[in-house]
Amino acid sequence: MSEICGLTIKETARLFKAGDLSPVELVEAALRRIESLDPQVNAFLTLTGDLARAQARKAEKEIHAGHHRGPLHGIPIGLKDIYCTAGIRTTGHSKVFEHYVPAEDAAAVAKLYGAGAILVGKLATHELAHGGPSFDLPWPPARNPWNTDHFTGGSSSGSAAAVAAQFVMGALGSDTGGSIRTPASLCGIVGLKPTYGLVSRRGVIPNSYSFDHCGPMTRTVEDCAALLQAIAGFDDKDPTSCNRPPLDYCAALTGDIRGLRIGVLRHFWEEDLPVHDELRAALENALDLLARLGAKVEVARIRPLQEYYDIWNLIEASEILSVHHANLIQRTEDFGSHFLGRTLAACVIQSGDYVDAQRARRRMVEEMESLYARYDLLLAPGSGPAPRLGARCKTWPKPNSFVPFNMTGGPALVICIGFSSTGLPLAMQLAGRPFDEPTLFRVADAYEKATTWHTAHPLLVPGTTSVPIIEDNGSPTPLSPETDDATLGLCPALMRHLGLTLTDTQLMQVCHAASQFLRMINRTQSFNKRSAEPANVFNALDCIRRSGPE
Repeated sequence: MSEICGLTIKETARLFKAGDLSPVELVEAALRRIESLDPQVNAFLTLTGDLARAQARKAEKEIHAGHHRGPLHGIPIGLKDIYCTAGIRTTGHSKVFEHYVPAEDAAAVAKLYGAGAILVGKLATHELAHGGPSFDLPWPPARNPWNTDHFTGGSSSGSAAAVAAQFVMGALGSDTGGSIRTPASLCGIVGLKPTYGLVSRRGVIPNSYSFDHCGPMTRTVEDCAALLQAIAGFDDKDPTSCNRPPLDYCAALTGDIRGLRIGVLRHFWEEDLPVHDELRAALENALDLLARLGAKVEVARIRPLQEYYDIWNLIEASEILSVHHANLIQRTEDFGSHFLGRTLAACVIQSGDYVDAQRARRRMVEEMESLYARYDLLLAPGSGPAPRLGARCKTWPKPNSFVPFNMTGGPALVICIGFSSTGLPLAMQLAGRPFDEPTLFRVADAYEKATTWHTAHPLLVPGTTSVPIIEDNGSPTPLSPETDDATLGLCPALMRHLGLTLTDTQLMQVCHAASQFLRMINRTQSFNKRSAEPANVFNALDCIRRSGPE
């Protein structure tokens, strides 16, 4: 069972064509593995065994008849449970959507079905792809297969855990501020945030209209390229979708990176956010290897991480509050405390703050042009090693190395570059020009072919009981020193304005987060000139181009 489930997508497709393995055999092996081992990992919220078996029988008949649809035909995959699936509940890992059953598939899901992929189940996430991990939801958070006492990262937590645990050969996640790349880093797999607009977001529960990306998560670079190949493409029903000719991502995997120019954002891990010593050493080793493979490596700089993180928070928080405003009023008690506190705190962000943040974002995007001209890609840290799952963060989350590339919109990929002394994965991040996913795949594939990290897999033993993790979500979040009397007076009034009545504990959580938002607003007030346009300015010409020839 382990040998079959540990195959890559490419290896499996070859066995299918040769008649040495059938989709039915593979799906049955995957379902048995999930049944035996997922109680330790909690990757799945909904297992779709009957559907998977039916899809496998259909795929087997088609392949046997010579109608092979491509590398994903007959391959078991999973979906972060914010992707709508017709007739199958889509919960967002939230009590609010616990019984929501969509009538239509998300666009990316329909594309996967068209490629012959088999849906094994819907996967855990942080509540509505925001914050977390939370312990006061209808389902527990996913655990890291490399050590189930440790965190997967989020918010595509179940997707990363399911791929790493060899429950599925690929999964779809979403990335708003690192939500594919963080869990991919901590679980030792490949995760890609594609260029904004490359993959349709239609039918996916939104977090932030400005930053949401749908993308693939797999165990190898080649598998990631194959999965992106299936889901990329124009969707005229998604207003953010870009109408561009399709690329052959697998053709980029030449193994040759001689002469490519790599800008190394050392200040990310040496100044802005110092990383774990073992990750630092792994990054240095990866840089040395890329240079030996022929890449031209030199130090580069962009803005400090804190500046990207402040602007990102002001935009993302405003948008997710807007997305869930009605349910927050009508069903306050059905949200987890973590989601509730951080989301409602966005009430202190005023309209001018949001517009100013979008104006600053536009400048950040424009600043990347000179780097795109000088470098073929940028290199930054991923994450690792994973912290313990029960170590509750009592302070506001820190900036991370992933948010800048949500802000600028280009593709970014993480790949495993080693393991800590305790056996937990370490990762690096590659970021590229918009729509230049092929270069990222080319470099990541060359690195992967020169190393063996991707061949390692976590050891999960049937019958093992994971250590219980107890988290007190009901205790008040300690107030930040910056939470002054003015903030304490402001938040209750704003809650009443929103039509909400909160408990004292909930109100303290909102006040704590609100104080952080107010600090971000103060830090960013000098970023813009009056004439600066916001990043989301409407362009009528784009609408004409989307609707047909000029």
